[in-house]
Amino acid sequence: MRTLAHLFETNRRWAESVERDRPGFFAALAEQQAPRILWIGCADSRVPANQITGLDPGEVFVHRNVANVVPHADLNALSVLQYAVEVLKVEHVVVCGHYGCGGVQAALSEQRLGLIDNWLLHVKDIRWKHRTALDALDDTARFRRLCELNVIEQVVNVCQTSFVREAWQAGRDLSVHGWIYELSDGLLRDLGLTVTAADELEPLYTEAVER
Repeated sequence: MRTLAHLFETNRRWAESVERDRPGFFAALAEQQAPRILWIGCADSRVPANQITGLDPGEVFVHRNVANVVPHADLNALSVLQYAVEVLKVEHVVVCGHYGCGGVQAALSEQRLGLIDNWLLHVKDIRWKHRTALDALDDTARFRRLCELNVIEQVVNVCQTSFVREAWQAGRDLSVHGWIYELSDGLLRDLGLTVTAADELEPLYTEAVER
């Protein structure tokens, strides 16, 4: 039986190095969870939230799925969002996609992949919604732009949830951001969509789509 024993060894070395450099780090971390950021990202193994942002364990609350989608009927994503906003009191929700996303690429193709085809209908809907603008682009630009539009539409979905709306109505300082990650250089890019109140959503969305 394969046990992945080497991962236990690398974990031990990592924990020892952290404790050596920052004595008491894990003991303090075990006592509380107080992240300021909820990260909603893609499940792609090349886009780990903590590593690409340089944040320590405990600094970012993370939800990941294929193509960083936030459907209004997905109890998993909604439970994470509700807990982050209402219990952890995060100040920022970051929806982060990435160029080269396999889920977005599959949504652009007619290839049948099985069960995941149903999940990717959320992205296909975005493709259909923006088909005129997307069809005017070449294949490479269309792929990249759909990656961006997918993030933009998921920001809208987050902003329309009852949890976020109620937080804003109560005067909470809560910002929802749309970012994208470039695999080829390791850099994050701001898509220019940061929403801090319900009445900002429509004009900022329109601007982001037309950019």
